[in-house]
Amino acid sequence: MTVLCLDVGSTWTKGALVSADGALLGTAQRPTSPPEVMAAVAEVSRALGAADEVLACSSAGGGLRLAVVGQERLVSAEAGYRVALSAGARVVHVSSGPLDGAGVRALRAARADLVLLVGGTDGGDRSVLLHNADRLGRDRIACPIVLAGNADARAEAVALLAGRTVVPTDNVLPDVGELAPGPARGAIREVFLRHVIGGKGLSRGAGFRRLVRAVTPDAVLGGVSRLAARDHEGAVLVVDVGGATTDVYSAVSAEDGAAERAVALPPDRRTVEGDLGLRWSAPGVVAEAVAERLVDPAEADALRGEAARRAADVTWLADDPAVDLRLAGLAVVLALRRHLRLVAGRLGPRGAGRLVLSGGVFRHAPDVGGAVRLLRADPLLRPVLKEADVVVDRDYVLAPAGLLAGAGRVAVADRLLAHLG
Repeated sequence: MTVLCLDVGSTWTKGALVSADGALLGTAQRPTSPPEVMAAVAEVSRALGAADEVLACSSAGGGLRLAVVGQERLVSAEAGYRVALSAGARVVHVSSGPLDGAGVRALRAARADLVLLVGGTDGGDRSVLLHNADRLGRDRIACPIVLAGNADARAEAVALLAGRTVVPTDNVLPDVGELAPGPARGAIREVFLRHVIGGKGLSRGAGFRRLVRAVTPDAVLGGVSRLAARDHEGAVLVVDVGGATTDVYSAVSAEDGAAERAVALPPDRRTVEGDLGLRWSAPGVVAEAVAERLVDPAEADALRGEAARRAADVTWLADDPAVDLRLAGLAVVLALRRHLRLVAGRLGPRGAGRLVLSGGVFRHAPDVGGAVRLLRADPLLRPVLKEADVVVDRDYVLAPAGLLAGAGRVAVADRLLAHLG
């Protein structure tokens, strides 16, 4: 039996053909061209040959844009924000407190695909959650709403949202200091698959909507979680550098991790740095590298010009990859610094046992030694990475492994991850 694992992105559709024993039989990629994304899927399928089953994830059309509406910023809204990130969403708006006219206008301007409505612990305050549900209903917010607030107010909130697409689920914050992300993550996935994928104009028929099982970052996080469970040698860190964002994932094995009790930190964590990338966000890499004193003035001047050129023409490819690799190395350092400020103390006493570099800039580079030396020399990262094995996801197996694990093929996913070395 063979399984074709697909990742349909906004630019490229990537495929991996996996055998029943976890062997990687082949990989292929083709350009994605909405509204005919199924053409790219068909081309990848033909390139790799017939498969008994197809599993797919997607971030095409910008992935899942999510807005969080919460009760107050430091607890419920923050809990919702972190659950949304861990579910693979790109959080484009966060509000706290009772919504007013200006708040509704800001929410509309964010062009979210989905609203995560949270607020109050179970049995606690109901007023803000019900006010916001009423406001979202009366102002006819068109996108689907995942309701994950005070369970005691759930029925009344659903009634106030009559006429909207609402998926009620368990509270993300059932008690003070307790984060319960699982049900909300599941509801976000359900909404993404049923309502968002089909509404982005990516395909002329319903075939694409039926095919996709997950948003791509969620699948990758599943692969990272399996990698941590498989390794049992300290935490796993993954940094994926793209054109617009740099995503960082961290996971700890069941032996090293704590239960999901702290509001701040589920054991499997994802952060998205929207100002760090190699094309649209290349100027942000240089600006932050200057602010963090990672480059001297002469190099900063040279990199500013290079970054501006890349931002102005995101399809331009340099003949010499040296500048892209330098920008990517800086993006990894900066993104990891930010991520580790949030997860400090949750990686276990060993720090990271493995760091995986992902993204086309690393997959296609013959040598990533410069980026690795930069990481190991950084005084803020050195304590965490001192024992880390640094590898590149050259075959792009993390998303396929997450898809396989999500489909119940955990053993196959674990064997596939052996391709990371």
